[in-house]
Amino acid sequence: MLMKNYIIIGIGIAVLIISSIFIYQYFRVKNAKIEVVLEDNLNVEFLDKVKVSDFIKSINGKIIDDYIIDTTEIGKKKISFKFINDENIQVEYSYDIEVIDSIPPLVWLNNSYNVNVGSDDTLIQDILCGDNYDSNPICQIVGEYDLNEVGSYNLVFKATDSSGNITEKEFVLNVKKPSSSGSNSSSGIVNKTDFNDVIDNYKNANTEIGIDVSKWQGDIDFEALKNAGVEFVIIRVGTADGIDGDYLLDSKFEQNIKGANAADIPVGIYFYSYANSNKRAKADAKWVIEQLEGHEIDLPIAFDWENWSFYNEFNLSFFELSDMADSFLNVVNNAGYEGMLYSSKTYLENIWLELEYPVWLAHYTKNTNYAGKYTYWQLCNNGRVDGINGDVDINIRYLNATE
Repeated sequence: MLMKNYIIIGIGIAVLIISSIFIYQYFRVKNAKIEVVLEDNLNVEFLDKVKVSDFIKSINGKIIDDYIIDTTEIGKKKISFKFINDENIQVEYSYDIEVIDSIPPLVWLNNSYNVNVGSDDTLIQDILCGDNYDSNPICQIVGEYDLNEVGSYNLVFKATDSSGNITEKEFVLNVKKPSSSGSNSSSGIVNKTDFNDVIDNYKNANTEIGIDVSKWQGDIDFEALKNAGVEFVIIRVGTADGIDGDYLLDSKFEQNIKGANAADIPVGIYFYSYANSNKRAKADAKWVIEQLEGHEIDLPIAFDWENWSFYNEFNLSFFELSDMADSFLNVVNNAGYEGMLYSSKTYLENIWLELEYPVWLAHYTKNTNYAGKYTYWQLCNNGRVDGINGDVDINIRYLNATE
């Protein structure tokens, strides 16, 4: 009985000590000194990379986790964090920031725009009007014109996003009679790019020279390609029948990949996508991976999205477009392959947001001035090489990505 009383007393003392410690800690933290001075400007641009500390002018301690703030949603955002103050006490603090969008929409339009007289009025649909954040900016043409009357009309294309940012682009709408003359070159000279010339001009210790192919190249002699010095081939696996359409396997895919594997030419893959959502982009990637079963793939799988002539139909902001590409490439990488984004220089510079994936640059020129980083460069679409009867795209692979 005595022992039982001792145990009860001991437990009581232990509870009292623990409670005292808890109360002490509670009041210690509650009364801890917190001296945080915030910056005067607590606004941040949509998608800007900022940390907790970027909005703090001074603090009496050290932040425990100076994390990167999510700025993918516009509006007020509460930022909470913990820090160890100068009394060595862990305390919590929070402040509000405002994520804003001050970037105006993009109107893809030259100084003039030509249509044939009698054309349907599809100008709003045909002229690319997009925004970094808003998936449906208000796009309108200001001014009077008549597509049934030949003439030139001075107009303004106006685009307004959900944050009130406005882009106004003056242009001349030329309504013309259809041309009756042929489009053949008067000189009759057709320029081609010889694969051997590309080797002479671009082959070095950091490069490999290859091609990309699809059904449009017909029946290919891969042994001849190998003998011609082709060091890799990127093969189109397929596409879709438009937005939300059924998947279409490239009619030459099986023949091409078997031929390249048999000739021991390293293979990459590209898929021409019509995706209009993350869900569809992921489905695209899964379909591609299914088609590759049993085949040897040595090089990246490229997401090829280039529906710029009817971009407005997709109702995608540039952020949503880039995020969609990221979804496709993430599925590819998780399946054990390497993902890559294909696009031309102009769209890489003006529409695509930065992705953490290699880039396959399309720029038809002798010396590209693209300033971004890229791993592959498609330098022409009029190439000629032994093994293919007709034109083919020629590419350079950089073993160390260019800056």
